[in-house]
Amino acid sequence: MNDDDLIRQVLTTTTRIALVGASNKPDRPSYSVMRFLLAQGFDVTPVNPGLAGKTIFGQKVVATLEEATPLDMVDLFRNPAEVEAPIKEAIRLGAKTIWLQLGVINEPAAALARAAGLTVIMDRCPAIEIPRLAIHR
Repeated sequence: MNDDDLIRQVLTTTTRIALVGASNKPDRPSYSVMRFLLAQGFDVTPVNPGLAGKTIFGQKVVATLEEATPLDMVDLFRNPAEVEAPIKEAIRLGAKTIWLQLGVINEPAAALARAAGLTVIMDRCPAIEIPRLAIHR
């Protein structure tokens, strides 16, 4: 499902990303991935109810996916057991892509997104894929 052409297509057509599980802690992967995505020119909205109202890299943190709309892609830094609810919300809000980060594997939740017509990239990281595929935005 994660073929290079699909990943390239997603990363070259996506503009707005809601990053669920955003962290303001430099040792967290979501922190460095958000910095990378912003540097690549993506419009990234950090989503984390515990940090709502604060900023990360100058971007206001919101509590819910709804506050991050409109969105193209939902990038999930969550425990695999906790991704179904944000995926259902992303479907409702009209997202085009669900991106499940490295180690975030939940086939039933991914199947829900695919059944609703969304593209699903699972167990990958855009901060790895962009340089690997030599994508220039």
